[in-house]
Amino acid sequence: MNLILNIDTALESASVCLATGKEIIALDINKNQKDQAAWLHKAINEMLINNNFTPNQLSAVAVSIGPGSYTGLRVGLAAAKGLCFALHIPLIAISTLRMMAFALKDEAVSLICPLIDARRMEVFVAVYDKSLLEKISAHALIVNGASFDFLLSHDKILFGGTGSNKLQPLILHSNACFSNTTSNASHLAELSQICYIKKEFADLAYIEPLYVKDFNSGPVSVN
Repeated sequence: MNLILNIDTALESASVCLATGKEIIALDINKNQKDQAAWLHKAINEMLINNNFTPNQLSAVAVSIGPGSYTGLRVGLAAAKGLCFALHIPLIAISTLRMMAFALKDEAVSLICPLIDARRMEVFVAVYDKSLLEKISAHALIVNGASFDFLLSHDKILFGGTGSNKLQPLILHSNACFSNTTSNASHLAELSQICYIKKEFADLAYIEPLYVKDFNSGPVSVN
């Protein structure tokens, strides 16, 4: 049995999930973004105790590595690395956008485009197909009505995530669809299980959050 603790603090709501394979044992969500650091360790400890597990029974810890909240990413990765160092277990790092795409995949017809609200009209974005093959890698984008014209001329795209609220009033193309589905750490469970089986582990000494861009750099376009 591979018991994996999944952590997501990249988005507005933080969450932790305990899972064996595809089976979700427990999920806890905290919607207070300012309270993530104080909440996280207590939530993990209570989740293990309430489900009759000890930390030593964990096989690995998975964390959404970004992009997302600068502070949130550091909180989640620090907690995950600390547990892995102490317990001598592997760390699994998964893109936050990939986690979001997984949450949307059953609704999609062709392409999936998760978006994370950044600032003003800027978002963090990537594009995947239904099998979660990355078609366009994570990057920052200032959205406008023509941002996805090239892709929409060839495929249907399902947009989701907090950044899609900025996009929906701008894009009226018939191939554009929007989802209200929200993602959380439970959507890491199957992805982290696959990584565990394949032994796709992060380097504990050198892993850093995926910020996507320097804070002073400009965004790139998907066109």
